Order: sequence, then structure tokens, then C-alpha cells
Amino acid sequence: MKKQFIIALGLMVSMSTMAQKKELRTLEKAVKNNNYAEAKVAVSQLEPMLGSMDDKLKSKYYFSKAQAYYANGAGTNADFKMAINDLAKVDEKYVSEVAVIKQGLQNELLTKANSLYTTGKYSEASILFDMLYTLVPEDQVYLYYAAVSAVSAQDLNGALDFYLKLRDIGYTGIETQYIATNKETGEEEAFDKATRDLYVGKLKTHIKPREVETESKTAEITKNIALIYNSLGESEKGLEAIKIARQEDPSNVELILTEANMQYKLGNKEAYTSLIKEAIKNDPNNKDLLYNLGVLSSEAGETEQAKKYYNKVLELDPTYINAATNIAALILSEEVSIIEEMNSLGSSAADNKRYDELKRKRVEIYNEAIPYLEGVLKIDDDNIDVAKTLKGIYSAIGEDAKYKAIVAKYKI
Repeated sequence: MKKQFIIALGLMVSMSTMAQKKELRTLEKAVKNNNYAEAKVAVSQLEPMLGSMDDKLKSKYYFSKAQAYYANGAGTNADFKMAINDLAKVDEKYVSEVAVIKQGLQNELLTKANSLYTTGKYSEASILFDMLYTLVPEDQVYLYYAAVSAVSAQDLNGALDFYLKLRDIGYTGIETQYIATNKETGEEEAFDKATRDLYVGKLKTHIKPREVETESKTAEITKNIALIYNSLGESEKGLEAIKIARQEDPSNVELILTEANMQYKLGNKEAYTSLIKEAIKNDPNNKDLLYNLGVLSSEAGETEQAKKYYNKVLELDPTYINAATNIAALILSEEVSIIEEMNSLGSSAADNKRYDELKRKRVEIYNEAIPYLEGVLKIDDDNIDVAKTLKGIYSAIGEDAKYKAIVAKYKI
């Protein structure tokens, strides 16, 4: 009796294997004939058999299933995701075939992801870039693109997840660019190494070959992690991320400024001031840094310090429009308290005297702001907001000729 049971069990196993092989042949035939709908039906028939399937048949099943969902490039994004997951379960027997499918998937996903990003569909683009990273994990730049897309989509939680992964895998984004100067135009151009060497060596169309490395994205990634934590109400985690990054790169001005801004938002004024001084000490003639320090000082209510930074920017670069615009705005903001006091005065002799004093002070403020505003218009002739501001000022101080010129030119 025991012997009969063993024989019966062996027969059941054999029949099960035969059924699996039969369904696999059906799946393979459907794939071969490009009948992917039928192939998916065969997949559903095979799924309940996976538990008893041996490794060899499982590999064949996952490979054929991946082909069915890839559908020779015609699958949906969800189908592609399924195919990517299944390809990871295929053994080395199908190495070359898997490589072909992966390349096709990569081409399809990259084309779609780039198109979605350029048309402003950032959330969808982020999903596809993440799929690309899953498909080709050695191309870590795809994970970076997923993070950037998620930020653009305002998906802060998704972006944070991507940036944390980038930090954990040590992604820097540093690439080598192969540069050569075009003999005809005199301009430098970037190529892959083989093309650059061909143009310089054999074709002789380019000279002065050199190699440069792009800047590391490590500071940017850490900064974004900190800013996202801050936006999500987890400022302490953000500050900790910045401090860890600064231990590795203590002189990185971008990280210093990010920590300074976060310290200010946390109400740590002393730490903020110390970091600002550290930043300017590291790079005293960096106009962008000085501009950022001006913005931070302005946000902190340190108006005079902000003016000094903006004026320093304009000394280094008189065409720095944002600095000129911001310093003019700071000057004009002083008008608010003057107007409030003027409106609160009565009609007594003392009040009239005070009114005249405030009126003169208001004109002084206007005269101080005018050169900055006029400087902006010289560079940015289409700046209607600045033109309107100047129109109001000219009217208030009796500059009739300049007032009429603004009205005539901008039809405002």
C-alpha cells in the first residue's frame, strides 16, 4: 500500500510537469507569433503552477512573460514595469536575449521620459526615470533625473526618497568631458573620447584637446534633502543632513548658505550670523554668493547689511539686475512708515511742520532709489514693473519730463 502511494505521487508530479511544459509551449508560441494578448492568458494559466515549478522552467516562464509584457516595445508603462521585474528573475541562459529586451526597454522608456519632462509632465517622467534606474542600476543618473522630476512635480516625499537613495549609493554625478577647439570657429566643443580623438588626430579639424570633470552634485543632493525635510516640517532632520555633509566638505559655500538659512528659520540667529560670516570669508568676491547673502540678510530684517551686499555685487557686476532691483525695493520699503506717520498727523502747526519734514525725507528716499531703477531699465528695457515704479516716483517728485518720457515709451 505504501509503495502504491509513492508511485501515485510520482505520477502526479510527472503530470504536473507535463502540464507546466504544455502551458509554457503555448506561452512561447504566442510570443513568437506576436500574439501578446494570448500570451498574457497563458501567463495567467501558469501563475498557479509556479509553486511546484523547477528553477529551469521558472526561468523560461519569467523570460517569456517579460517578452509578452514588453510586447516588442508596444506595452504600456505598467507592462514595462512588469517586464523589468521579470527579467531580473531570469537565469544566465538567456543573457544575450535579456540584453536585447533591456536595450529596447531602455530606449522606449528614455524617449518617453524625456518627452514627458520637456512637456511639463514631471510626475509621469519621474516614474519612468525610476523604472529606468531599476532596469539599468549602473546608470545612476536615471535616479538623479527621477529626483529632479519629482521636485518639479512638487512630489516632495517621492523626491526625498530618490535623493536619500542617491546619497546612500554615493552618487556624485561627476563626468569627464572631452573638449577640443574647432579650428574653423575657434570655439571649444565637447565630445565622447573616441570622437574627440578622431577629430583631433585623424581629421585634424580640432586642436587643443583637454579633459575636464563636471562639478559634483553631492552638495546639491544634500541641500535638497535638507530643504525637503524643512518643507515637510522636519527641520531638525534637514539640519542634521547638512551638518553631516559639511563634515565631509566644510568649505562648500552652498552647504554653508543652506545651513545658515535653516538656522535662521529655526530661530537660531547667532548660528545664522556666524555661518554668513564664514561663507563670505571663503569666497569674498563671488557675486552670486554676495547676492544670496543680501537676500538672506533682507529676509532676516537686516536691511542695511543687505544693502551693503547688493552694492558689493553691483561693484563687481553693474549689470546684475536682481541686485539693483532688490536694493531699490529695500530703499522704497522705508517709505511705508513715513506714509503711515504722514496719514496720522493732524492740522496743527507742529503737525504741519512734521509733515513737511516727512515729505522731504520721502523725496530723499525716491532720489536714492532712482539710480538703481534707471540702471535696471538700461539693461532690461522691457521691465514694465520697474517702469511703472519710476513713473510713480517721477510724478511724486515733479520730474515732469521724465514722467512724460516713461508714459510715451511704455504706454502706461
